[in-house]
Amino acid sequence: MTTDETAAVDALERLGLSNYEAKVFIALQTLGTGTARDVYRVSEIPRSQVYGAAENLAERGLVEVQHSTPMQYRPVSLEEAERLLEERFEQERTQAFDYLTEVRDHHEPDGEEREDIWSVNGAEHVGDRIEHMVRDAERRVVFGARATNLVSTSLREALTDAANAGIDVVIVSEDAEVRALFEDDPLAVHAPPENLRNERAARMLVIDDRAVLLSVRGDEDDREAAFWSDSSGFATVLVEILTGWIETSVR
Repeated sequence: MTTDETAAVDALERLGLSNYEAKVFIALQTLGTGTARDVYRVSEIPRSQVYGAAENLAERGLVEVQHSTPMQYRPVSLEEAERLLEERFEQERTQAFDYLTEVRDHHEPDGEEREDIWSVNGAEHVGDRIEHMVRDAERRVVFGARATNLVSTSLREALTDAANAGIDVVIVSEDAEVRALFEDDPLAVHAPPENLRNERAARMLVIDDRAVLLSVRGDEDDREAAFWSDSSGFATVLVEILTGWIETSVR
């Protein structure tokens, strides 16, 4: 198979088809109409497996069967196939998350306070976590970044939206270019003093008086690791420390 065909098979598998079903469907799109022998000739599927895969595709509504001798198979249009696969994916997604919601709602705390500290790896995932936390803020957001490549467009929009919603938003960065990103926005922008700068620090976030995130960068641009905590004793203490540091840095 070509690289593109392999990628297409992988994508169809992620949408719920088996490997053989995906290959048969692609083969039939190439043929238009064909028998099991025709499919076997243009694909890498054992002929004995073509029949079962084609029947499964027919049950899914993706293939039409002509009961002749030999049987002929014809794929539905790509538009119809896309619609059917989207509907199936949505049904599976709904079923899975309905169950997960039920499990979560039936969870009963054991009465002990938990000190939950979570880790996130990878610059993109760290950015997603920061953006999610910013959008959950109610009163105050303090965000720090070492460089502009750590401030995505969507993250900047989340910070600006929070400020426009009346939330107290403070940006702290030693990088003048980072500070310049927010010059025209309705939020406070500050540079930390020299003695409080750290070359390994990447991003920092404080949300209200309950949540905190700190990250460091590795040698490569996407090697970022962070830990965060929300509504825990650990987060409360660290928020107090960071808030004191921030108030000192902007005087």
